[in-house]
Amino acid sequence: MTPDTKTVKSEMTRTAIIGAALDLACEQGLEAISLQVVADRIGLSKSGVFSRVGSREALQKVVIEEYGRQFLAEVFVPAMQAPKGLPRLKAIVERWLVRMREVEVQKGCLYTAGAFELDDRDGELRDFLLQQVAAWRSTLRRTVLQAVEAGHLRADTDPEQLVGELSNMAIGLLHDARFLRDPRAAERAQATWQRLLRSYQA
Repeated sequence: MTPDTKTVKSEMTRTAIIGAALDLACEQGLEAISLQVVADRIGLSKSGVFSRVGSREALQKVVIEEYGRQFLAEVFVPAMQAPKGLPRLKAIVERWLVRMREVEVQKGCLYTAGAFELDDRDGELRDFLLQQVAAWRSTLRRTVLQAVEAGHLRADTDPEQLVGELSNMAIGLLHDARFLRDPRAAERAQATWQRLLRSYQA
């Protein structure tokens, strides 16, 4: 086996480790992640997992990073093709709702579940998750501001308020779809978004 082949194989193994840990976190929470459980899931030794990702705490952080990377790649990055202002905000929220329906409702949302799991636990993991969530909300807030500056949303729009309402919409969708098992949860979230649009548009 050549050095390049070994590198590719090692990287594929690391990707499999992170994927298994991410699935575990979405199913059972970030605290459920352990090197042994992840190793068992992919048929690797515990030492094999450790050699590629380090400690349990390091793996938890990598999982949060990977979730954020996937989320931004599916929601925010494609929406950047839309013009600044309301078209871009619409693209972000529409893609967000689609992802919520197709991914988070089925597997769980690491940002939401992790927030409730770690809300009263101070420490590096909570701080790291908070940093990721705050960055996403900052992105939303900046997009709302651009829509206000473009004259697409009312001049008296409070960006923080709208971002909070959008976040509540997403959390409500998860609660109703996963806990209440309401088959119309996604439809209701879409209706909420349309109502918000009408109330904020200039």
